[in-house]
Amino acid sequence: MRIEEYFREIQGTIDSCSFVQTSTIMFDKRSTYEGYVRADIYFVDNSTLHFREFVDVETEDERLMYAYQYLSSSKTLVFRYDNTGHHRKLRLSSYPHHKHAGRESNVTPAAAMDLTNVMEEIESMIQLP
Repeated sequence: MRIEEYFREIQGTIDSCSFVQTSTIMFDKRSTYEGYVRADIYFVDNSTLHFREFVDVETEDERLMYAYQYLSSSKTLVFRYDNTGHHRKLRLSSYPHHKHAGRESNVTPAAAMDLTNVMEEIESMIQLP
């Protein structure tokens, strides 16, 4: 797969969600197989997902860096998944993958995430107006 195909998959995931109101997305091709994605997705209940990924589609673990931060309509943190290595002292079984839920200090182990899984979780939480 080339990076352009990955970018099309990301765009398709966003476009296929009926609960998305609008989005802004930036794709930055770094090479044939590497790229950076940054997006803000606004949902019908006024909640927001901010996410970024740095990917290498030639590697088995293609998301080298990711963060998916979901905020309520009042702009408070609902959850954030990321793979930043800043919680080594917590000895999480899924290190470096983890989830912040509700508060920044509430850190739990989490599987490596991708946009599709995050959107499914958000869909289960969306409260339609």
